[in-house]
Amino acid sequence: MSFGTHAMSPTATTLKKATNITLSADVLREAKALGINISQACDQFLRQLVRQERQRRWQEDNAEFIAAYNRAVETEGLPLEEWRSF
Repeated sequence: MSFGTHAMSPTATTLKKATNITLSADVLREAKALGINISQACDQFLRQLVRQERQRRWQEDNAEFIAAYNRAVETEGLPLEEWRSF
């Protein structure tokens, strides 16, 4: 069995785990009537939320460094800028 380097990678082999969730009855009824795979839809949406939250936390955790780097670029320019060909 092969696993990707990132736990949330769509190409990673993932195990499924049964779980109970509570959904609004009207939305569940309509989704079923439309033939939407509830498990797949929930999995995809949760995967997207996890990705967004990881990104938000990374940006929050690194905000000080990013701000300092941006200040340095503003005052000193980009590193090796004189050798850029574009």
